[in-house]
Amino acid sequence: MIPTSETMDPEKTDMSVFEEVESEVRSYCRSFPTIFEKAKGYKLWDRQGREYIDFFAGAGTLNYGHNESGMQKRLIEYLTSDGIVHSLDMATSSKEEFLSRFQDVILKPRNLEYKVMFPGPTGTNAVESALKLARKVTGRQTVVSFTRGFHGMTLGSLAVTGNAFKRKGAGIPLTGAVSLPYDQYNENIDSLTLLERYLEDKGSGVDLPAAVILETVQGEGGINAASFEWLKQVEQICRRYDVLLIVDDIQAGCGRTGTFFSFEPAEIQPDIVCLSKSLSGYGVPFAVTLFRPDLDTWAPGEHNGTFRGHNLAFVAATEALRFWETDAFSREVQRKGDRVKAALQKIADKHPDLITQVRGRGLMLGMEFPKEGLADEVCSEAFKRGLIMETSGPNSEVVKLLPPLIIDDEGLDKGLGILEESIESAAKKIS
Repeated sequence: MIPTSETMDPEKTDMSVFEEVESEVRSYCRSFPTIFEKAKGYKLWDRQGREYIDFFAGAGTLNYGHNESGMQKRLIEYLTSDGIVHSLDMATSSKEEFLSRFQDVILKPRNLEYKVMFPGPTGTNAVESALKLARKVTGRQTVVSFTRGFHGMTLGSLAVTGNAFKRKGAGIPLTGAVSLPYDQYNENIDSLTLLERYLEDKGSGVDLPAAVILETVQGEGGINAASFEWLKQVEQICRRYDVLLIVDDIQAGCGRTGTFFSFEPAEIQPDIVCLSKSLSGYGVPFAVTLFRPDLDTWAPGEHNGTFRGHNLAFVAATEALRFWETDAFSREVQRKGDRVKAALQKIADKHPDLITQVRGRGLMLGMEFPKEGLADEVCSEAFKRGLIMETSGPNSEVVKLLPPLIIDDEGLDKGLGILEESIESAAKKIS
């Protein structure tokens, strides 16, 4: 979710064409009411030349920053050489190179054996194909999801999404899913014991599910990070009852939590993995669904999409993999994450009446502001001062930090300084 404010005006910007022509469904341009014109690294500039530090990164789509030079160069070379751009699922040299590099740089070093499916260019495409495949393979219909999870805006993805506002937009009943409490949702509820009771009790009213779907860190749900022990227990239950485990790594993956896949530190191996957002590395639409080879029961064309052969995404994604040839980049993300988390905790300790918790992993972090409207106001004040952030959580109660992973310490310090100023200013307004 995103902060909304009609009062942000760091010099009035003429937004009339967007207001007159574009649908009322637009959201981010209401939160950031300026016309952006240029971006590089962790910074953006608007039409008036104002500079902004980006702690938003396209909702986690720009992990490597804006217009990363290596990817930019490769894309320009590819376009000027008349390389194939659109190809459905035909074989192309750029797809071949991506598949080979992804196998060599990501899968093999992690001892992961997955088939790669291109379901369409967005995250919800990956989730829809994962749900469809799980049901096809098992012959079962139900999927277990978790409170505050977010998995996309199409009907199947919405059915396993927790947010009431998003679900209501479907306009029809959302079926085929059972929601259980996520880790640490309530200290008095042991969600995994509850799940096992449901599965073993023939009178529970819950059919044996095809799959369990989860995010290891819930982005839209409020930066809720599951413990590694909880994740291991989920995997064990799935194995015990022959239920498929789907990890939606669309926002938490591609290095956001410090490792390429967010589930790596938990030492689990999902049956199906959904990736999108920063997979292309450049903001080019791209998604894949990964699954165990024995699950590959698709008939040719049984699931498809016009833009599943997005060759510009293949080119950029292949170049992005150079960040993962060693573990140096991963170590840096974790170092920066620890640094930012410590800084956030220091701010929280200074304002115990405003901030109840700092949470997250790597550079996927959040601060909870329980007072209604305060998190929104913090983001509004930050924008006026040149910092772009959004909120998350069911009541927009969490200020969410997703800076590009390539940001330097100077950028982090400057952004954190603006954040602290914004908290103090917002608190005065709301009190």
